[in-house]
Amino acid sequence: MMSIRVSELAKELEMSNAELLSALNDLGVSAPGPAAMVDADTAQVMREMFGKKNGGKVVEVEAGATVKDLASAMGVAAPELQKKLMSMGVLAAINQRLTMDVAQKLASVYGYTVRLKVEQKPVAVAAAPRHKAPGGGPQPRPPVVTIMGHVDHGKTTLLDAIRNTNVVAGEFGGITQHIGAYQVEVDYEGHKRRITFLDTPGHAAFTAMRARGASVTDIAILVVAADDGIMQQTVEAIDHAKAAEVPIIVAINKIDKPDANPERVKTQLTEYNLVPRDYGGDVECVPVSAKQKIGLDELLEYILFQADLMDLRADPHARPSGVIIEAKQRPGSGPVATVLVQEGTLRVGDNVVCGIAYGKIRAMMNERGERLTKAGPATPVEILGLSTVPDAGDTLEEVKDERTARQIAEQRIQQRRTARMMAGAQRITLEQIAERIRQGETKELRLIIKGDVQGSVEAVVGQLQQLPQDEVKLKILRSAVGNVSEDDIMLASSTGAVVVGFNVRVDNPAHAAAERERIDVRTYQIIYELTEAVERAMKGLLAPVFEEVALGKAEVRQRFQTPRGVVIAGCYVTEGKIVRNADVRVRRGRTVIHTGKIESLRHLKDDVREMAQGFECGVVVSDFSDVQVGDILEAYEMRQVER
Repeated sequence: MMSIRVSELAKELEMSNAELLSALNDLGVSAPGPAAMVDADTAQVMREMFGKKNGGKVVEVEAGATVKDLASAMGVAAPELQKKLMSMGVLAAINQRLTMDVAQKLASVYGYTVRLKVEQKPVAVAAAPRHKAPGGGPQPRPPVVTIMGHVDHGKTTLLDAIRNTNVVAGEFGGITQHIGAYQVEVDYEGHKRRITFLDTPGHAAFTAMRARGASVTDIAILVVAADDGIMQQTVEAIDHAKAAEVPIIVAINKIDKPDANPERVKTQLTEYNLVPRDYGGDVECVPVSAKQKIGLDELLEYILFQADLMDLRADPHARPSGVIIEAKQRPGSGPVATVLVQEGTLRVGDNVVCGIAYGKIRAMMNERGERLTKAGPATPVEILGLSTVPDAGDTLEEVKDERTARQIAEQRIQQRRTARMMAGAQRITLEQIAERIRQGETKELRLIIKGDVQGSVEAVVGQLQQLPQDEVKLKILRSAVGNVSEDDIMLASSTGAVVVGFNVRVDNPAHAAAERERIDVRTYQIIYELTEAVERAMKGLLAPVFEEVALGKAEVRQRFQTPRGVVIAGCYVTEGKIVRNADVRVRRGRTVIHTGKIESLRHLKDDVREMAQGFECGVVVSDFSDVQVGDILEAYEMRQVER
């Protein structure tokens, strides 16, 4: 299944464009308007949340519905659902909330498809139509260019030279602390042309911002120092630019240095499938010196030439929309956001909503602090008047009035809560990708490969590339040496990839980012296990992985036998807790003599569900009567691993 337009997906799901754009925005998917494209994986997630499956009964429930709620919606007795859940290995009280995946599996037993109940939202109505000048419609717009590369390779200095201003002096330590958006005017073939630049930070601490910068750009400028060559963050920048599927122009900077070697840089580029035009490829490599202002005109000409080839257009008379580049709380001014206008013309006085923020634009300023009354496509402006600080990457839309904006923002807050509750269902794992491959819903598996040494990485990539790719294509976005880093997670987040490590560990920041972004990270020590897992996923045959989770231990202190011959172990819980229906091992000394389930659990004369450490209880182990004083009962359960 290929990518689909927002408008087409909204029609399929019987939603308005505004409703779907709001849902996508709350899930962190950037979609500037109804004409934007949504990849197949994201479209499938939205279908699971809001869609109807052909030929089946549909039951609508609120997010976080309980067993009782689902039973009522399907017209089934709640105890019956509890029994079904027990057969699925899930013990749930009648008022226990269910995740969407569990609710879906349970409903499918009765022939139902669970659909998330969505309140009808007011459609974001455009402001009054503005007068269209003759020749309206899509018109050429300035290109949006992102400058990327390794730290201290001269990215901001290059932009500084182009703008003829001193940006670096205002930055702490000479390192860019935020994404800056600037517009410059240049002479090109006798005409005044504008270029919008996004200056992304190169320091490793701001990797997430660099990924966000690449997602809104038309052209990427890769800055490589002629004396250093390609470094680790240069490779990361290449990966992000390729993932964003934007043209790359290489600016070989610092050619004025005595040890500069531009030819070595060009040779290194070929190792990353960037073949310079001098070598018969299609990548422009422009030697420049930001300090000496050498080659800048040529670089700008290549940017505008590439922009002309791309035929970049936008309608300045359309309903205004854009993307939040950065936002902050400024003392004395309140919430301030930098917006890159993508369609239409944004004006002072417009009522807007972006994410969960809304308001009327009170003022607009450019990067030089000059007040503006309007801003057209590809123009970055700083706006004041929002109710709160939006998130970077949020979509900005104009609406009819402030009341409408407030209603949409409030509903997005509720939808964001819903999305958090459904986080388990939204995580893209290798198992889910395998299921989609099996159902024919996706034809591509994207991977990020990390290994302990270069030889290991090459071996893993070589083995994976030998897998059959007739029906499912394997796309390796990055293959590098080192532990799984936060940058790997951010790249996976922006591309829907799975991170696979061989003989490496996951850094603490990367682990936290993987939990936050819900990215599947797999690590292996044996190469054939790695390749087999990927191959099974490509074939749609990957089985879920389970791990044992210890619950508690109990020591047998007495042995009882009922008149009917049932043997009861009188136990004292020494660790954790003992839970009825849990799996249990009976250990005598160092030997496990039986494995079964806890059939019955009593405290005094009462049946109980679980018994905590420090209490006594009576336990009946299924299919086992040879219990003796001194035996140890080890209770545990098997849980599906979500990596």
